[in-house]
Amino acid sequence: MALSPSAEKVQNVIKDLGYGNQVMEYSQITRTAQEAADAIGCSVGQIAKSLIFKDKNTEQPILVIASGLNRVNEKTVARYLNSRLERADADFVRTYTGFAIGGVPPIGHLTDMQIFIDEDLLSYEKIWAAAGTPNAVFELKPNELTEMTRGKVVSIK
Repeated sequence: MALSPSAEKVQNVIKDLGYGNQVMEYSQITRTAQEAADAIGCSVGQIAKSLIFKDKNTEQPILVIASGLNRVNEKTVARYLNSRLERADADFVRTYTGFAIGGVPPIGHLTDMQIFIDEDLLSYEKIWAAAGTPNAVFELKPNELTEMTRGKVVSIK
């Protein structure tokens, strides 16, 4: 079955990075961590949700990849940047990533950005990340996430 254009874009990035992970599209929406976990049949903690923030000083995008169980403490992440963060709106997210909220993958963005990875994701054998649409995901190992994104592993809570 053919992937949608956005999911195909993510699949191509995975391949270009030298990995064999496969993007899968579901008939049901996997926009939230709970919806994704229900569709996949995994725990909510195994969902790697990609959240875009805006650095208030530079106006640049910041990607935080968080475990589905965790809420990002913006003040904690801001300390790593020595700045302040604000949640990005839908237009900002699409402008810098090329993807809509609810389907933002951890890779394949239009713009390079600083990336922080929730240390809690490293406690799982496998995790799942969005793949370009609200119903597309791909499975990967935590070390693959850190390699693919070159993100910094930190506490986000």
